[in-house]
Amino acid sequence: MAKVQLVLNAGSSSLKFQVFLDDGADVPNRIYRGLFEGLGTDPHFKVKDHDGATVGEQRWAGQTAFGFEEALAYLSDWLGAHRGGHQLAAVGHRVVHGGPHYTHAVELTPAIINELDTLSPLAPLHQPKSLEPIRIIARRVPGLPQVAAFDTAFHRTQPELAQMFAIPQSMTDAGVKRYGFHGLSYAYLATQFPKVDPRLTKGRVVAAHLGNGASLCAYDASRSIATTMGFSALDGLVMGTRSGSIDPGVVFYLQREMGMSAEEAEHFLYTKCGLIGVSGLSNDMRVLRERCETDAGARRAIDLFVYRINREFGSLVAALRGIDALVFTAGIGENDAETRAEVLRAAAWAGFELDPEANRAGATRITRGTGPQAYVIPTDEEWTIVREMRQVLSHTAVA
Repeated sequence: MAKVQLVLNAGSSSLKFQVFLDDGADVPNRIYRGLFEGLGTDPHFKVKDHDGATVGEQRWAGQTAFGFEEALAYLSDWLGAHRGGHQLAAVGHRVVHGGPHYTHAVELTPAIINELDTLSPLAPLHQPKSLEPIRIIARRVPGLPQVAAFDTAFHRTQPELAQMFAIPQSMTDAGVKRYGFHGLSYAYLATQFPKVDPRLTKGRVVAAHLGNGASLCAYDASRSIATTMGFSALDGLVMGTRSGSIDPGVVFYLQREMGMSAEEAEHFLYTKCGLIGVSGLSNDMRVLRERCETDAGARRAIDLFVYRINREFGSLVAALRGIDALVFTAGIGENDAETRAEVLRAAAWAGFELDPEANRAGATRITRGTGPQAYVIPTDEEWTIVREMRQVLSHTAVA
């Protein structure tokens, strides 16, 4: 029975997973990649092998009681029944918020889990979901090593000023600061820079993680020096259902003039705004692209999405004092050639020259000329997690 390491990435109604052989190899050997989606409504399980072939699929139509507990039980049974069975050696988790103290991945203990729970007010829609599978596994398989890797950790290299708000120092010391997110994705991209173009490793790079959640990160020599998300994952760019940066006065207005409670205003800004709010149609860029020629709301949402990317891009170029490369990643960044083209055309002021054919073909480099270059690099947060988990567990074994 082969020993494997499981990586989990929990969302509000989804659970992405990857399974790696626990073989001590320097490069993690992935054998399965899959997800549960529609948890709590119409659960759907699908898993593919290393070559991308579907090796398992199941639906539970209308099973509203099917959540993380049931998903993890099913996954455990599925792993035990395939390829001669698999024995779990460890589980790694994406945890959205590590707060000011957790700057590296850590092996989880009951005390650490409870401490991470105290950070839930900093990411109320994400942190509890991150911790739920951890608690389930701790209860079902006591003693199984579990490791948390944090979305905020990569950005702790930022200068102090880049992490500050203009508030009293006592509040900054209490943890009210800019944390940044999507760090596991940005950490993965940094490992790919030498393979794509060695000059990126030491250069000034802006990466655009564009998906239902979206942000930009500025790298100087592969280290984060600034990012568009701040205290929460609500900040920065326009997103699928999130507003992105918004005047704090709007929140007061929602409460005072529109009668929303703090909880209602928070829910509104996280789930009813962004692409779906502006378009009145969808938070899916694919749908908006299909309709944008005839639907004014769809066109407006796309235009605002691109405008805000380029405005924030300019601020990060200023923080870097120049730009050598722009990297696109995540669902929209990797797959939507039109969004990439619109962003690069608007960024022509920085010296980017779009190569339309390369962009449409999905090439790695999508610009030409002698100026800064743009690249498309698929992200893999789970690969980052398993690498960090192995480092933590190897140090624990040595100790």
